[in-house]
Amino acid sequence: MTSSTIVKTVMFTASRETVWGFLTEKDKLAIWFHPADADLAEGAEFALLGTAEDGQTEKICWGSVLEMTPPSTLKYTFTIKPLGGHMTTVTWQLEEMLGGTRLTLHHEGFEAAGDDALGLLTAIDAGWDRHFGTLREAVAA
Repeated sequence: MTSSTIVKTVMFTASRETVWGFLTEKDKLAIWFHPADADLAEGAEFALLGTAEDGQTEKICWGSVLEMTPPSTLKYTFTIKPLGGHMTTVTWQLEEMLGGTRLTLHHEGFEAAGDDALGLLTAIDAGWDRHFGTLREAVAA
């Protein structure tokens, strides 16, 4: 069986509550990921925003929050324009460790994304790497 799940783990010298804020609060999401239309809330839709070529605000990625168990688990559906409306699932797990936090991302559901699923998977994988670098800097600030 072939797996198409992206799994990444990052460690922070910050509490789970601090890291949780960067995953769920609109102002903190804007620092490391993309500006959000609102704080994330269980059962609510969300959109992360950017600027289109014409200068207008547009949705970059969007979905619905499926589960929030602060400060340990966050799960939401997630899509971007290249996925053509296909929804994937992102699950964040925050664990206490040695005076800090281990954050693990599971991003799954690319199998039905069409003929270029591998291309999309590798591009999204690289995107998470970039965003995690910025998240490290933001949490440490």
